[in-house]
Amino acid sequence: MKCIILAAGYATRLYPLTENFPKPLLEVGGKPILDWLIEDIADEIEEFLVVSNHKFASHFEKWKETRPEKITIIDDGTSTNETRLGAVRDLQLAVGDRKDDFLVMAGDNVLDFSLVPFIQFARKKGTSCVMCHEENRLEALQKTAVIEMNADNLILSYEEKPVNPKGNHAVPPFYYYTKEDIVRIGKALEDGCNPDAPGSYAAWLSRITPMHAYVMPGKRHDIGDMKSYEAVKNSFSGPSIK
Repeated sequence: MKCIILAAGYATRLYPLTENFPKPLLEVGGKPILDWLIEDIADEIEEFLVVSNHKFASHFEKWKETRPEKITIIDDGTSTNETRLGAVRDLQLAVGDRKDDFLVMAGDNVLDFSLVPFIQFARKKGTSCVMCHEENRLEALQKTAVIEMNADNLILSYEEKPVNPKGNHAVPPFYYYTKEDIVRIGKALEDGCNPDAPGSYAAWLSRITPMHAYVMPGKRHDIGDMKSYEAVKNSFSGPSIK
């Protein structure tokens, strides 16, 4: 299995900190965000594919030299926020003609739990899967992807930023795609899948094939702005829930 890390954003809300440096390489708890993510699942992953924009690709290449894992840096060729490809097109670029199951995640989150049980859950279900967590604030649900699921964790509905959410489980950017499903990205884009939102592909996919949802056992820290970064950069100490 391979892991795609989406890291081609420009993190404009963290300027000037990220004006000339990629957010996924900012230090949290004494080491880069990406180190926390890949160390947790290194034993499960054959190769990590990190998608960068052209502006920051050299930073990731330099970081790659510090890691023992097999890591490939993929430059998506963009240099500004205005010309970005979007998460789904970056995902398509990373997959290329590779035929494998893929763990896909955004490179700007840290977790207080391990992703290994999520991988095990997806393998047991035998379908593409997403992670989710309960969210009961309407304003928060209206800003994210929201699913309904049954007692067997089968996804019944999947909406992006719904005005009137049908469910109360939010979906952060962590996905498991089977090799049969990952190749459908081109069709999804042809059907109008939003290329900017990473969850839009999972939402499209859930309408044509069975998918399941794994309920997160802990907390995700989304580093979106200076306030959220300051809140975790000195206090985070890695996954405490295995």
